[in-house]
Formats: sequence, structure tokens, C-alpha cells
Amino acid sequence: MKTRFKTVKSSHISISELMLPSHTNFSGKIHGGFILSLLDQIAFACASRFSENYCVTASVDTVNFLKPIEVGELVTMKASVNYVGHSSMIVGIRVEAENIRTGAVKHCNSSYFTMVAIGDDGKKAMVPGLILNNLKEVSRFQHGVRQLALKKEKEYQKSVATFGSIESILSSKDYHVKVELE
Repeated sequence: MKTRFKTVKSSHISISELMLPSHTNFSGKIHGGFILSLLDQIAFACASRFSENYCVTASVDTVNFLKPIEVGELVTMKASVNYVGHSSMIVGIRVEAENIRTGAVKHCNSSYFTMVAIGDDGKKAMVPGLILNNLKEVSRFQHGVRQLALKKEKEYQKSVATFGSIESILSSKDYHVKVELE
């Protein structure tokens, strides 16, 4: 089977939604869970458009909430495929909120989702290769390579980590913990 390639641009997708009072948390700001739901939707749409397959979320690798979003702001999410494996893709998403009265725009969130393409048979499907057309796309691809390397290192560290005895943890000034076993 011949490998297909598609441009990063072919994966670009954006959505905009006005933030309503029903989207708020107890402090009156837009609820992070609501934003996460929108992020998952755009990651799905972006990965599905690029792969031409149904896609599932394998992991939410990074979600950095940078600034709060207010009721009445217009939130725009922009997504693109930044990295591809055999059946997986890393989708980068930028979230901006615009004060529609003043036109002021703020960067509120950056996120990375790993999505997996699923074929009609229910199994992982091969995704197209990625054509990088500019240095920004190359940089984003390199970031994806680093993300995967860090993920693998973290998994390895979990498998070999030893933290010593509970006594050494409790006697250390590095931890803010108290154990009261019953």
C-alpha cells in the first residue's frame, strides 16, 4: 500500500462559541470542564478530517489554563495536526477569548491531544504522512517528537522508581504529608 501524505494545512479547523452564564463555575468564570469538552470536540474534528477516519482520544497530554475566560467573551479554538505516527496524531489547539465589545483578544489555553484513527473494522487505521511546509510546522513536529520521548521516559521512570521507606519520606522536610494509619 502506498503511503499518502497530507499538509498540516489540510487539518486546520477552528470553532467559535459565545460564553454563556450556564458555562460558569462557582467563581463566575467559564468552567474548565466546559472548555475541555470543546477541546475534545475540536481535537476529534481535526484528527478525523486529517485521517479521514473516526478518531478516539488516546490521551490529553497537556492542558495549560493561562487566563480565565469571562461570560460574554467569544472563544475561538484553532487546531492542527502537529505530529503523526502510524495510527496516532498529536493535535495542537490554541484557545483565544475575545471581548466582543472592545475587540481585545487574549491567549487563554494551549492543549495537546493524542488521537488515534479507527478504521471501519474497529481496528487502528494508518494515517497519512505529514507534509511540513514551513518552519513553524517543523517546530511543532519537533515538539511532538519531544512529547513522545518525555512520555516514554516517564513510563520508564515509573517502572524503576523507588522512593525509599515511608520513614524517610515522613522525616524529610521535602514533603508536606502526615500519615495516621488506623
